[in-house]
Amino acid sequence: MHQGRRHRAVPFQGVTGLFREMAEKSARSVNRREALTWLVSMGLAAAAGTADGGTQPHRTRARSTMRPGRAYGKVFQLHSPHLLGADGDVDSERAFSMLDRAVRGLTGAPTSGTAWRGLFRSDDVVGIKLNCLAGKPLSPHPGLVLALVRGLRMAGIPPKHVIVWDRSNRELQYAGFRIRTRGERYRCYGTDRVGYENQPRILGSIGSCFSNILNEISALINVPVLKDHDLAGASIGMKNFYGAIHNPNKYHDAQCDPYIADLNRHPLIDGKLKLIVCDAALAVFHRGPSFSRRWSWKMNGLLVATDPVALDRVGVEIIERQRVRAGLASLGESGREPRWIDTASTAGLGEGRSGRIQVMKG
Repeated sequence: MHQGRRHRAVPFQGVTGLFREMAEKSARSVNRREALTWLVSMGLAAAAGTADGGTQPHRTRARSTMRPGRAYGKVFQLHSPHLLGADGDVDSERAFSMLDRAVRGLTGAPTSGTAWRGLFRSDDVVGIKLNCLAGKPLSPHPGLVLALVRGLRMAGIPPKHVIVWDRSNRELQYAGFRIRTRGERYRCYGTDRVGYENQPRILGSIGSCFSNILNEISALINVPVLKDHDLAGASIGMKNFYGAIHNPNKYHDAQCDPYIADLNRHPLIDGKLKLIVCDAALAVFHRGPSFSRRWSWKMNGLLVATDPVALDRVGVEIIERQRVRAGLASLGESGREPRWIDTASTAGLGEGRSGRIQVMKG
């Protein structure tokens, strides 16, 4: 998702020189905060942090402990032959039945109400992050969002406390969503309505301004689509958060490794993520992240997990199997091995080892 041009990494030893050059060329003095903000816009913030000893804006530490409520190494891969209807939308009733089964299985709760309340509090404001970059038909479907809103009701969360969002109003509208900023129904709008933070947040290789929507919500549901990616290998769950920062085009070198993992370690994402629901009603196995009828197939499925790493691993394996059926080289053979999954697993975000992931099919 959110593909951009490749940018060559700037070596650490060159950053101090950049500060010096800025100071020489500027008609006024440039303080460190201004310089760091400029460097972030150029994708150089991580290097700036090692260049000299000043304080960085929003220097962030990731958590290193197990995430409460996260079912590590468990993914539901569910299928319904009529999930995607003739109208091109997901059948909301079928989607809710599949979601409810998965949420009960992930939480171990005996009833639907206790299962959804096991993930969400009644006073949560929930953000549902979509991936609408490709437009129709390769975007999360409105019927799936309605099913999620229904599930959140079971946790005591009214629809008006749900924000469905992505980068822009235009992309949401192209995907079939109606922009709403008030009322009793769920709200739906892009970051272009509320903007990005004024100051960058820096963690590992990432230095970015985050969508202000992440500061409006207390809980997060990630709703990606299942698709191949010409640089990252695959764009599923974790890469979807490239759509939550102002400069995603800076983080596509080296198959997006370690950038995807570092982005997902950020507390604004990792600390709020409660559920991942991959819309795999229609999926792309080659020439992604754009939609192509030739390289897509109707899977009529959902992937559901609280472990973002395990879900992405399972999604990549599904894409690889489809590539084998089509006689295509593997992602690794194509030079697009998604190494960022192993990096995220090593960072403790989830389970990335296939042999330790339990896939519940149905």
